[in-house]
Amino acid sequence: MRTLFRLLGRGVADLFLHPWAQLLSMAAVTLVVFLSGLFLMALATVDAELSASRGETVYQVYWRPGTDMAHVRGQWEELRHMPWLASLETYSPDEALDALARRMSETGTGGSGNEPDMGFLSGKSPLPPTALLTFAPREADPEKWSADTQSFLKAMPGVERVAASPLRDELGKAWRSASRFVIWPTVGFLGVVLALVVGNTVRLTLSTRREEIEILQLVGARNWYIRLPLVVAGALQGLLGGGLASLLLLVVHWRFRTALNVPPLLLELRLPPPDQAALLLAVPVLMGILGSWIAVRSR
Repeated sequence: MRTLFRLLGRGVADLFLHPWAQLLSMAAVTLVVFLSGLFLMALATVDAELSASRGETVYQVYWRPGTDMAHVRGQWEELRHMPWLASLETYSPDEALDALARRMSETGTGGSGNEPDMGFLSGKSPLPPTALLTFAPREADPEKWSADTQSFLKAMPGVERVAASPLRDELGKAWRSASRFVIWPTVGFLGVVLALVVGNTVRLTLSTRREEIEILQLVGARNWYIRLPLVVAGALQGLLGGGLASLLLLVVHWRFRTALNVPPLLLELRLPPPDQAALLLAVPVLMGILGSWIAVRSR
């Protein structure tokens, strides 16, 4: 038992025998794990953003041109109290005309590129009152909810047409059905790349101790006596590199978490889930052990 603890201690001390080689090796492991973590962070952000859009549907309601605006504004107030309503944008005929003029200016369809002058139509806009409603329902039967909502909106007095755009919902459904075929194969491939790079890095580091290993073999030292300190050193190297990379990821997440949370992106960086984050520590440690074992066995 004393010999075992002495060999474990020697494995820790071996990290300081060749400091520059160990430092460069640890830097390489840290860099690879950090880049892998950034990729997993981006994947987690995309997954969270697309998954969060489930059930979100947009309805555009058009009233008949010439409908009394006092009556329409009363209906707009009624719409604000609908369940699951996320946002409501309303446009009077004049406001819709102004929005159309700005749109024409942005797209250059107004001729010179300047906003066309439609002041002569003020108070006589031919456009109908319009409301844009965004819902984020969490219903057990979303299709029934959507049919009931459309029926309610179409039955409102003065409403001429209702257009539904459940595109975000369809995108969320498509992503949820495909994510299991995308995320874990990607994580698995990333784990293989990480394992190969870390394993080869550790093996190259052990080449600086080739003469020491050969001398121990010549004097009759048993394989476990030679391997144990090297395996411990490889595991510690992987653990330190993975731990340092994980700390760097936490710093990046803390510093830039809301950097993309501005229009039109509105993205908030997410850390990888615990099961994926555990790979950033487990893979370097396992490959540090395996790389050390293979390096000694090949001598």
